[in-house]
Amino acid sequence: MSNDSWQKKSRREFVKGTSILAGGFLAAPFLSNANYFSGSDDTIKVAVVGCGGRGTGAALQALSSKQNVKIVALADAFKDNLDSCYNAMVEEINNGIGELTKRLLVPEENKFTGFDGYKKAIALADVVILATPPGFRPIHFEEAINQNKHVFMEKPVATDPAGIQKVLATAAIAKTKKLNVVVGLQRHYQNSYRELFKRKELIGDITSMQAWWNNDGVWVRPRKYNQTEMEYQMRNWYYFNWLCGDHITEQHVHNLDAVNWFKGSYPIKAHGMGGRQVRKSKEHGEIFDHHYVEFEYADGSILNSQCRHIPGTTSKVDELFVGTKGRIYTGDANIKDYNGKTLFQYDLKNENNPYQTEHDELFAAIAKGEYKFADAENGAKSTMTSIMGRMATYSGQKIEWDKAINSGLDIHPKVYDWDAMPPIVPNADGFYPIAIPGVTKF
Repeated sequence: MSNDSWQKKSRREFVKGTSILAGGFLAAPFLSNANYFSGSDDTIKVAVVGCGGRGTGAALQALSSKQNVKIVALADAFKDNLDSCYNAMVEEINNGIGELTKRLLVPEENKFTGFDGYKKAIALADVVILATPPGFRPIHFEEAINQNKHVFMEKPVATDPAGIQKVLATAAIAKTKKLNVVVGLQRHYQNSYRELFKRKELIGDITSMQAWWNNDGVWVRPRKYNQTEMEYQMRNWYYFNWLCGDHITEQHVHNLDAVNWFKGSYPIKAHGMGGRQVRKSKEHGEIFDHHYVEFEYADGSILNSQCRHIPGTTSKVDELFVGTKGRIYTGDANIKDYNGKTLFQYDLKNENNPYQTEHDELFAAIAKGEYKFADAENGAKSTMTSIMGRMATYSGQKIEWDKAINSGLDIHPKVYDWDAMPPIVPNADGFYPIAIPGVTKF
């Protein structure tokens, strides 16, 4: 048997095997329906759950991998999001990826909307892309693993400690089933970060760290006539913690994760400050526009973390590691000693697109029948780092990791329905309750 033939056979067996492992009751429908798995080719069927900009981008990156990937199902709470995603993929294919035309196979019956559409989309795929607002990530991840699918899921992976616990429990199941899980913390897949990480011993022991995600902020989606409160919050999701987690979780998690990765551990305590200085209209929901947090690690080292969404201020998205022998500057991709001597400089001409690499490596592993990626546990703990920081800035208190992660704090609705009330609602003047340090408690 040729190597190519062996790889094709291996891929088919791997996908089939991991689809029924530890779930024999699922075997009959999968094996009896040729639309799910085909023994005649090496197609990797993908469902996209969450059809906003990031879901669309991830779908195109999956299609752009070297493997025989086909998008077969789409799911989103809103039909207009789903249609925009599909049309954007068609436009991209027509504009320059023409050979992929036959790899976008989503008939109308495979387009699912509403809160429960994700279950039907997941059932049609081998691999699931999860890119909804992060508040839904724990339940969507759980469903994908229960249905024995490989997963690419965007960061962050939850917005509260209860969600973190669900992701950690699901991650353990995914490992036993040997299901690949990649989380969109793309610095792990970026050439410069990988090369710096290989050489981190050049600075000795890491004694302190700094991290920044400071920029102008993101979009606002105004309330429209006749929207229910649930629909409004779903449309303007960035500004509600049950959906977004605040920008310390939604964006700054990238920097916090990079620090945890290089440090090789997670912080045990956090305290800090934050508030709403300029972003405080009705449309800005409940989140802060700035956070500053001191995270303490078990060895006593401190991460000074700041994130800010204020127009007109200095933008900085970066990390710095200070060691006993020198410093790592991730933004400049170099390592220097305390005399200013450059110990290592990565050639940025060789930088890759880490968003693409995530998908290239995931789908290559699946095609080869390899179990290679188990990102969910780290994704959950780095997300929990950001949540602990938010709890510290909202309350003004020192927050301990063990107490926070085991607190059972759940900020989600009891019912997902367009007419159901979200967990936070505006007052008579249209403003939402805001955390007050010194008053707010967890």
